[in-house]
Amino acid sequence: MARRIQAQTTLTPSAYADTTNMTDATYPHFLQGGSPTQVNKIWEISLNGQAASSSSPTFMLLSRDSQTASSANSTSAGQTDQPLDFATAALTSAAQVGTTNTASKPQRSATGHLANCSLNAFGGVYFWRANRAEECFTMVSATAPLGQSSLSAFTGGTPGLIGSHLIYESM
Repeated sequence: MARRIQAQTTLTPSAYADTTNMTDATYPHFLQGGSPTQVNKIWEISLNGQAASSSSPTFMLLSRDSQTASSANSTSAGQTDQPLDFATAALTSAAQVGTTNTASKPQRSATGHLANCSLNAFGGVYFWRANRAEECFTMVSATAPLGQSSLSAFTGGTPGLIGSHLIYESM
């Protein structure tokens, strides 16, 4: 079991309707299993508003995806994915986490919303942490609808500049 932290220094998210292809580098992350049997648990989500001025209601949703990302998944500028413990061994089939890919794009499921992570990007903060494993948002496999989740902006509001991090565990 390996806990990892994915962080995005700064990003202005684009707002998407459900079941719409997301464009590369316009959402904080997707998390996808690295094998048909891999389990990924989300332990913590943090969003921090960085908008310079005025109210910026930013409607963010953590959701299962109805279409998974595929091929050459990677992080974008300002995004990192690191083990929490420097001695963590690499997994045989590492989870895919990122915001860019070369083939099919993630699509947020219309029926798989897991958490409303909305905030005012003008200095607002959203923070959630699981205390026990049964409280974690859990994905299993590498296929839709249970194998991938994403954090992305929903239509409405005025998405503003945010920073984020996600702590997840792959098993």
